[in-house]
Amino acid sequence: MIRLLLLSLLGALSVHAELAGKRPNIIFLLTDDQGYGDMSCHGNPVLKTPNMDRLNAEGVHFEDFCVSPTCAPTRSALLTGRHEFKNGITHTILERERLTPQATTLAQVLKTAGYTTGIFGKWHLGDEPDYWPSARGFDESFTHGAGGIGQSYPGSCGDAPGNKYFDPAILHNGTFEKTKGYCTDVFFAQAKKWIESVKGKQPFYCHIATNAPHGPYIARPEDKALFDGKVEGDDAASFFGMLHNIDENLGLLLAKLKEWGIENDTLVIFMNDNGGTAGVKTYNAGLRAAKGSPWMGGIKASSLWRWPGTLKSAPVTKLTAHIDFFPTLAELAGARLTDDVKAQVEGRSLVPLLENPNAEWADRQLFTHVGRWPKDADPQKYQFTNCSVRMSRWHLVNANAARGGPAKNNAKGKKAKAAPKAPAGTASKDANAIVRAGPEPMPASWQLFDLQADPGEQTDLAVANPDIVKQLATAYDQWWDSVQPLLVNEKAPLAAENPFKTLYQKQFGGK
Repeated sequence: MIRLLLLSLLGALSVHAELAGKRPNIIFLLTDDQGYGDMSCHGNPVLKTPNMDRLNAEGVHFEDFCVSPTCAPTRSALLTGRHEFKNGITHTILERERLTPQATTLAQVLKTAGYTTGIFGKWHLGDEPDYWPSARGFDESFTHGAGGIGQSYPGSCGDAPGNKYFDPAILHNGTFEKTKGYCTDVFFAQAKKWIESVKGKQPFYCHIATNAPHGPYIARPEDKALFDGKVEGDDAASFFGMLHNIDENLGLLLAKLKEWGIENDTLVIFMNDNGGTAGVKTYNAGLRAAKGSPWMGGIKASSLWRWPGTLKSAPVTKLTAHIDFFPTLAELAGARLTDDVKAQVEGRSLVPLLENPNAEWADRQLFTHVGRWPKDADPQKYQFTNCSVRMSRWHLVNANAARGGPAKNNAKGKKAKAAPKAPAGTASKDANAIVRAGPEPMPASWQLFDLQADPGEQTDLAVANPDIVKQLATAYDQWWDSVQPLLVNEKAPLAAENPFKTLYQKQFGGK
């Protein structure tokens, strides 16, 4: 009897044992501008996301996971294991969205471990050929340009001319293809086609990064209709419709994995890239502010990890972040990092927490800066504009960090105030407006919040805790000084024309 009990216990433990080097297939789904509250398992009273909820229920879900306040910064941190400023990324446009060629990417590391790699959807780390995914370790590349379909800005950041959410032209391994259908459906279909072509031959890393639900808020009519009259305004209805479509595509992908017989060999990871946008007026999970701010509403994200037969359903409450993604997948893949790559990565592997959600996890400091100062401005003047420092309990935030007050909603679904607007100039297509616009320099004026007692960041405790303020402010000053030599894009001249436009017109004769 004792022997049987021991064997049973060992069998249960083996589910979590030896994750390192287990070499699963990996599918990573990253949505664009979906907030933490834009998911029914996080309490949204209107939006239903059964397949995202399924990942949450069937896998490990990180409940205190931080990302960057905007999209290109988060993407670079995920793929390099270090803060975006150390990758040269301080904006989403003006050549300041380009991932430095000196960085080694996760895709490059996974290839050394025998993986084949593919990306489908949004890249947003450089539209010039030397910065394309194909130059950064991806074997298969199927992407739009800029930060969103149809966007175009001064310099190199721009999509194919006239691109729309329906029937977009997509750059496929260096050549444009004119697709048919809604953009999210197109990206998932292409990803599934690629997976089917490589499965069983070698482990794969499939990076699906939707441009939805980023604005402009254009959903399929049948998806938007589900929310008409249930939320405030067409933008919110379209936004939720776009998320409904993503959730349906996720469900179809999960069904395919089971049909192909690779479900138990495949780790599926879901995240959103920054705080919410159109949905926060309806529900913001009690968080303060939204995308483009260093408050928790700008940097808290979902992080769901499902691997049937290997990971058991469990919440993780430890402070984790996007910079942990790279070392985690490298360890799972059994990749051996060179000394240079080890020096690059500042995140921690999440493998101990995937094996045991209650594993010891030392406290840490995470730094946020929204960036986005004007083109050719002196970054030193903006050291204290829109910035924060996180620890597991404390959040130190610049007093002028966001326009707009604290969210007034909670898990019961009460409405929040409108989200603060993004910094001026970020959506304009006028070159001079974009170059000149930006946040005004701010002095160091800190607020301090106890997130354990006050997750909505309502009560400033800075005066009552001067030692904590001093400790975190000093750490922030040291961090700021450390990133200055790596801001390599600040003086980059703007390209005469978007590379995607040049290539598109060369291929199609300007049609």
